[in-house]
Amino acid sequence: MKTKSNIDDRFVIIMAGGKGERFWPVSREKTPKQLITLLGKRSFLQQAVDRALPLVPLKNIFIITNTLQVLEVRKQLPKLPKENIIAEPIGRDTCAAVALGAAVVGARSTTGIMAILPADHVIPDEKKFQQVLSDSFDLASRGQAIVTIGIKPTEPATGYGYIRVGEPLPPPRGVKSYKTTFFKAEQFVEKPHYDRAIEYVNSGHYRWNAGMFVWSFITITQGLEKHQPEMAEACRRWFKVAGTPKLEKLLAREYPEIKKISIDFALMEHAQNVVVADGSFGWDDLGSWNALARHIKPDSEGNCAVGDFIHVDAARNVIFDARTKHRTPIAVVGLRDSILIQTDDATLLAHKSQSQKVKELVAKLAADKKYAHLV
Repeated sequence: MKTKSNIDDRFVIIMAGGKGERFWPVSREKTPKQLITLLGKRSFLQQAVDRALPLVPLKNIFIITNTLQVLEVRKQLPKLPKENIIAEPIGRDTCAAVALGAAVVGARSTTGIMAILPADHVIPDEKKFQQVLSDSFDLASRGQAIVTIGIKPTEPATGYGYIRVGEPLPPPRGVKSYKTTFFKAEQFVEKPHYDRAIEYVNSGHYRWNAGMFVWSFITITQGLEKHQPEMAEACRRWFKVAGTPKLEKLLAREYPEIKKISIDFALMEHAQNVVVADGSFGWDDLGSWNALARHIKPDSEGNCAVGDFIHVDAARNVIFDARTKHRTPIAVVGLRDSILIQTDDATLLAHKSQSQKVKELVAKLAADKKYAHLV
């Protein structure tokens, strides 16, 4: 049974500073993927907070976003304490955000256990996810383990990093057993080519790296001191002013000079105390419009549509109408394997095989004065 005291010592940091460019034209700089509603009636960020709430009190949930998005985050999470929404002045990848998260958690409790969770994932099996996260919190509170949640691969995806896992670990002394299986992390592997990804999936010894971590304040600060001393020093400076107006001024001054590096490169690939929690729940990070088709029931020709869609001889398309005014039918003839997205001020038509290039299109729009307002 959880006691109130150990629940009060649990914290969740939700990373919500991404641009979500591959979901243009619905996702924009001020309202990127994590702040839009594609599935259900809540944005991905709101859903991420909802999933954490049974395990952590609202006052212990922090959102790390950026200055452009902070107002929309506050609007979407009106009950979250204002000081729990922290804006990075400039993007500096995940290691800087982790150090910042550690500083604000440590200022509340130096015995705190913190989970780092992305804001834009789809996790339909909430109860299973919560069980894994709860067990990970408990394990991280009992020693020096860095816990990362690894997802069982369902396909040879080449867009994810992988983690090779060893044998299952026995439960710590004093714990009968967890419902979650934990493994020693043997190796972090970068995004593989397709043939290698097939080998990984078939072997059963690999998990997708989902960018979800659980550790104590002491463990993460010690890890940064050992492997990223400059970042650890920055964390100490932020820790001293966390929870005061001085933090915003200090970040504005220091953040542009902070090293831009992911937590995987900075720490996870070097640390010897990494444990992988077996994430045996449904999970999708929705990397592009193509991925939306996995969550929308198709018609008999394989078209996945949200909106008033009528067609002749069209197949395997993703159609999404995000217009809020003057909605009209989307009528299609002979279109196949394509993405058609409609908003109030823009239309995207792309072949499914080129969906990753939407990011290039956004860069082109941003560079042209005529279209920059659409970014």
